[in-house]
Amino acid sequence: MGGQHSHDHSHAVVTEGNAKKLMIALALTSTFLIVEVVAGLITQSLALLSDAAHMFTDAAALAIALVAIQIAKRPADNKRTFGYQRFEILAALFNALMLFVVAIYILYEAYIRFSKPPEIQSVGMLIVATIGLVINLISMKILMSSANNSLNVKGAYLEVLSDALGSVGVIIGAVVIYFTNWYWVDTIIAVLIGFWVLPRTWVLLKQSINILLEGVPDEIDIEALRQDLLSLEGVESIHQLKVWAISSKNIHLAVHLYAPQAERNHLYDEATEMLTHRYGIRQVTLQIEENPCHSHEHLHQH
Repeated sequence: MGGQHSHDHSHAVVTEGNAKKLMIALALTSTFLIVEVVAGLITQSLALLSDAAHMFTDAAALAIALVAIQIAKRPADNKRTFGYQRFEILAALFNALMLFVVAIYILYEAYIRFSKPPEIQSVGMLIVATIGLVINLISMKILMSSANNSLNVKGAYLEVLSDALGSVGVIIGAVVIYFTNWYWVDTIIAVLIGFWVLPRTWVLLKQSINILLEGVPDEIDIEALRQDLLSLEGVESIHQLKVWAISSKNIHLAVHLYAPQAERNHLYDEATEMLTHRYGIRQVTLQIEENPCHSHEHLHQH
């Protein structure tokens, strides 16, 4: 299959391109992150610090995506038969936990500030937030073309997008404070950004833990999958169906198909094709059986 080969080749090039794009975005984000933290401390703006925390998660998401690309290239060795793909999940888990810590700090700081809001230098706050928005837009432009092909880049793209919204919030806050001197607006925006990050963090945490616990990946509907397997020609029943993931893109499936009348090679190809295309499962272990095994008879007795 000549077409298949050329597709694989282009995929490798895409990964290289992705790595480059992610690196540029990471460099931009990290540089600005430092600026924003310093500016937040100088202008006393909690919203800037909150936005910086958000930027930090962007940087972490970009770094995780980069590391995942690099690590996925490393071959498996005798100790780690899956290679190092799990690292991506551990990094995501770490990222999510860091985010929770930051969000709690911001809520705590906001609570203290509500009684006595410090004076905030709104002009500095406005300038920094505007630069932040510009940097986010540049990163988005860079990542946009690859976001559709790679889950990894898509995650990073969504992070940057949501951060752009955070920057917009800070800009609005700075303008309001400039004209009204309502310093508490800053605190409210900081809290809103904190709450804006939390649900996404929760999802990240849940998905990472689910993968580490060998749970069925969220995007797979196991009942539909079971029905699809049963509807394959010649399959009378299935058992020992297991689906798990090594990393967000590496999904495995193992199943025993009881198909006494089926032409085995044909059934194998058909099942693999269906699982790959409909469910995106790349690693399939099928056992096709001609005589009902014990667990199968056992099921029928009940």
